[in-house]
Amino acid sequence: MHTLNTPLLYIAAFVVVIGVLVFIHELGHYLAARWCGVKVLRFSLGFGPVVWQRRFGSDATEWALSLVPLGGYVKMLDEREGTVPPAELSRSFNRQSVGRRSLIVGAGPAANFLAALLLYWCVFMLGSNELLPVLGQPPGGTPAAQAGLQDGEQVRSVDGQPVATWADLRWILLNRAVDRESVDLEVINERHEIALRRLHLAAVADQGWQGDAFEHLGLALYRPRLPPRLGKVLAGGPAAQAGLQSGDRIVAVAQQPVEYWHEFVAVVRDAGGRNLALEVQRGVETFTVNLVPDEVSERGRTVGKIGVAVAEPEGGLRELRTFVRHGPLEAMTRAIDETWEKSVFSLVMMGKMLIGEASLKNLSGPVTIADYAGQSARLGLDYYLKFMALVSVSLGVLNLLPLPVLDGGHLMYHMIEVVRRRPLSERAMQIGQQIGLSVLLVLMAFALFNDLNRLFSG
Repeated sequence: MHTLNTPLLYIAAFVVVIGVLVFIHELGHYLAARWCGVKVLRFSLGFGPVVWQRRFGSDATEWALSLVPLGGYVKMLDEREGTVPPAELSRSFNRQSVGRRSLIVGAGPAANFLAALLLYWCVFMLGSNELLPVLGQPPGGTPAAQAGLQDGEQVRSVDGQPVATWADLRWILLNRAVDRESVDLEVINERHEIALRRLHLAAVADQGWQGDAFEHLGLALYRPRLPPRLGKVLAGGPAAQAGLQSGDRIVAVAQQPVEYWHEFVAVVRDAGGRNLALEVQRGVETFTVNLVPDEVSERGRTVGKIGVAVAEPEGGLRELRTFVRHGPLEAMTRAIDETWEKSVFSLVMMGKMLIGEASLKNLSGPVTIADYAGQSARLGLDYYLKFMALVSVSLGVLNLLPLPVLDGGHLMYHMIEVVRRRPLSERAMQIGQQIGLSVLLVLMAFALFNDLNRLFSG
């Protein structure tokens, strides 16, 4: 199982997500071109040097895999890119009507939206274990602490909108933070007392929502206040080898007193590969053991683990998860809503970033995407499919931006052609391509900078 905790999983999860979704995008272009009678010369996954290629079909279309797996393209017969035999002029892309050309161009993003819809539909039908929106004690001075949120309170609604899972809470707050300064949370505690808390969202306005947005607000998952008593001890693990047994209570670590289980876990996680001195109480006896936590890769960072679980308290642990599943029709309705909401939100956020109303810190590049791909793959198939659906929506929206190097830019040219009743000049389109490429490179540079900043800042 240790192989699942290696960077190889993150790389493989990233390559699969990008490879599958790029293939679906380009397949949309390809199928639309074939349906319109346009000859396809090459279907390529990736850019740069070709590592594999074969020709198939009546048109001898070249199917290729290239070295850099961050995109792809479909090359069609076009008089603007080379000489076309007279017998095949009718199959040239540039000879098609504006409607047909727009259909071919728009089929790529449409394929991504359809893929996202089907992925969400499968997830909602299969069902998934979701975290309940139970909050931990917020750090002092944070917006959550100022709102009066308490340890163990469960969020029931946000501005009257019901909240069933932690993912629901995150998504609703994400939407509200775009254009609202505060929200009202209805919460219920373990004594079944209901309260209303006003949470101010200004803390995330300039920080972005990637990775640590809830931390800015002071929102964290609830952690039971359990004593540091050992339950199951994994055979062969560092704890078992040091002689620790089920029922032992950890009194101190490195001479620092430990009161709660999560405090003990935090110290162990930060001590991978280093010696730890544990003061242990067993019955009336107290003694010291030394052990070295195993170093394990988890979510892109190395953590320490010693192979123990917490002892379950009398009465059992508080239930913090719920299984959510829907029938085919309800799942399709939810999938349509999910795809639409994610698409609109992505488009709004991209627009706000372009006009300066949202921080460019929200941009993510391949490093962050690979990190999230690996995390979701480790959490399970349902999380991975939902992540893939979200990336598919993002690819669809990104490609619809009116930048000449993207599908949206070509659709913009087609709209101008309809209005002018003639296409733009080659010179005008070349200038547009250069401007669009420059904007895209700037956005990519910001995304890469954000990736590296997150990587080195932890």
